[in-house]
Amino acid sequence: MDLDLLVIGSGPGGQRAAIQAAKLGKRVGVVERRDRIGGVSIHTGTIPSKTLRQSILEEIAGRGADLPDPLHPERQQTASLRFLYDRTASVVASETAVVREQFRRNGVGLLMGDARFVDPHTVHITEPGHQHAESEVTAHNVVIAAGTKPARPADVDFDDHHVIDSDGVLHLALPVPKTMTIVGGGVIGIEYASMFAAMGIRVTLVDARERLLPFLDREISVALQFLLRRRNVTFRLTETVTSVERKPDRVITNLTSGKQIVSHTLLYATGRQGAVDELALQNAGLAADKRGRLTVDEEYRTEVEHIFAVGDVAGPPGLAATGMEQGRIAALSAFGEPCQHLPELVPTGIYAIPEISFVGRTEEQLTEAAIPYVAGTAWWRELAKAMMMREEEGMLKILVSPEDRRLLGVHVIGAQATDLVHIGQALMDRDGGLDFLVSAVFNYPTLAEAYKVAGLDAMNRMRDLG
Repeated sequence: MDLDLLVIGSGPGGQRAAIQAAKLGKRVGVVERRDRIGGVSIHTGTIPSKTLRQSILEEIAGRGADLPDPLHPERQQTASLRFLYDRTASVVASETAVVREQFRRNGVGLLMGDARFVDPHTVHITEPGHQHAESEVTAHNVVIAAGTKPARPADVDFDDHHVIDSDGVLHLALPVPKTMTIVGGGVIGIEYASMFAAMGIRVTLVDARERLLPFLDREISVALQFLLRRRNVTFRLTETVTSVERKPDRVITNLTSGKQIVSHTLLYATGRQGAVDELALQNAGLAADKRGRLTVDEEYRTEVEHIFAVGDVAGPPGLAATGMEQGRIAALSAFGEPCQHLPELVPTGIYAIPEISFVGRTEEQLTEAAIPYVAGTAWWRELAKAMMMREEEGMLKILVSPEDRRLLGVHVIGAQATDLVHIGQALMDRDGGLDFLVSAVFNYPTLAEAYKVAGLDAMNRMRDLG
């Protein structure tokens, strides 16, 4: 065999798998179909969208008010978006360089091209743009970390300027559209809806479900919808799209109820599909489901013992953070090294404006399971640090067992939610987690002291219950 491990895809999961195997002294190669390494996460997914969000927040903070400039709104929006895109491109380039250097430092070989299985141990590689630049690589073990591509309905006429998917956001036609329709109220749709609304674009969000992000704690979901409405986001829930008409200066979205939405731009954010169509999985003895996902065990081993799948192609939760750990676990398992499996308590972060993050169970899940709990809440408007930051819209809620005072769930909406959730995560498995929060001394002023406020609230409620 040429290699001990061949990794298909250089996103978060592929990076960690390759570097972990290299740390074990193995011969490792990574196949990447793109011109630049880093995969979807760096070039069209996590890094660009989160950089765009951070830049929008800094733009808003720099003016002390929401965009746009009231004197020249259209000109200001266009200038701002150009700046945001330039900033995003700079961060993408820096992150790409970091990944490339990590591969170089660890002796991971890079093979640029499109991968296709010849048999379970052999992969054919065709260099993009060079039909005759072909090679074959054999490997004892293979990790599939191919990432995803946006799901595109076949009956929608995408032009990548006025009718776009989530990968096309960074190529949005200028000047900035005054109105935008977003189809899909999942994480991606909500994130982009909140970003563009913060820029002053009138957004209409269409989703077939009754409420936003139903996996969230209901109170958090309701708070999110309220805050987005304040930014003039219009919701069309329990609605589906029947057809899309693209005109020279507008897009008409027709709904099942008979409603028509007219906007300058339509963004489809109805999920993503595993990018496995061109891998010829059947030659390796594998088959993906209709969403392009492979069946794996707790070691991320597929039905073919020496082939692993990590990240989005391994199914939910499909987070960059979990993909990284999955890649590391797969590499260790491939070479018989001891490792711990992915823990059950994995935090979820939603980088909307405002941020949302949670770990553990919701009130609805605890109620359905007939598990007693007490809720404790802290509001950002009561925290000095939040007032200083002009971030008064937010809350932290902890769900506590009155029997052993363990934390059963932590739910945060507001500034720095994705950072704050990790304090609760660290306490979830210990007895008396509530006692720690109540007795601990937090720096003042900080947003972290919300945990003490929420802890005291829960303690007082438990005292009232006797």
